[in-house]
Amino acid sequence: MYSIDRTTSMSFKLLDVQHRHCVFTIARELCPFFLQDRSLLNCLFSSVNSVITRMFHKENQLELFTPGFICVLHTFGRDLKWNPHIHCLVSEGGVGTSLLWRHKTHFNYKLLRGSFQTALLNELHKQLGDSFKKVKSRIYSDHKNGFYVRAMPNQCNPNQVIKYIGRYLGRPVIATSRIDSYDGDWVSFHYNRHEDNQLITETIPALDFISRLTQHIPEKHFKMIRYYGIYARHRKSDLLLRRAISKEKHKLYLSFNRWRDSILHSFGYDPLKCPNCGTTMLFLELYFNHKAVPLHELYDKAMRKYRCRSPSPSSSFSLPHPTFT
Repeated sequence: MYSIDRTTSMSFKLLDVQHRHCVFTIARELCPFFLQDRSLLNCLFSSVNSVITRMFHKENQLELFTPGFICVLHTFGRDLKWNPHIHCLVSEGGVGTSLLWRHKTHFNYKLLRGSFQTALLNELHKQLGDSFKKVKSRIYSDHKNGFYVRAMPNQCNPNQVIKYIGRYLGRPVIATSRIDSYDGDWVSFHYNRHEDNQLITETIPALDFISRLTQHIPEKHFKMIRYYGIYARHRKSDLLLRRAISKEKHKLYLSFNRWRDSILHSFGYDPLKCPNCGTTMLFLELYFNHKAVPLHELYDKAMRKYRCRSPSPSSSFSLPHPTFT
């Protein structure tokens, strides 16, 4: 329930613009450093922050356009092994110092890869000292094109962004549907390999399976999700930006999370628990008679029921779309 409420609250921050889902990965040689000293995981966040901020600031040195972006740390790969990487949702545009909004649809992959590699290696060098010099030099030599960063255009509109947040925030290390068997001593599970999407089945001792899972438990108070840019600051000028979900609808959206408790107490079953695999599902869309029911229509109906009117679009302040350049 916590992850669902957290997902809903995160969606309230989103701007009503396209977003891009980016993934920042690292060289395998660096993985043991983060496993031995988990405080170094902060370097991943700070490096992504500096790279994205710099990319937008380069658009105009006077305006210093600032996007909104959310970073989520995953420390696991599909095979459950230690593989720290950052999932990042970035608004395709930013607001300048004069409150001018500028769209940005071109993300320079070469810049992202090279800049992220340089920023992360410099951060690690600063934390680990000169003992890291040889590793740093070898990585530059072996990864001349930088670390792999996925930032392909994905037409991620605000509604899809909310689904992305739900997917990557509430995602466990492994879904129970991927666990094929357990005989008391051995565990079999499957996954699709990233490189060629080939189905792989592994059978490992139960204690090794547990060990793979427990290594991904974060340290106490460590923040796995962090906000940057527009989504992190609290300026009065940012209130002028149009959000994907207006403030008037927040209470209704949060109420959708309470219906689960009501059905559980009244009928004795959890409507968000998958009857096949037992995984807790996220409420993303509502269907009636096999047709999707837009949540804004439910909001309007609820407002009419209580004899209230939805605020007209003109009554809320927002940056008009024609200011996009």
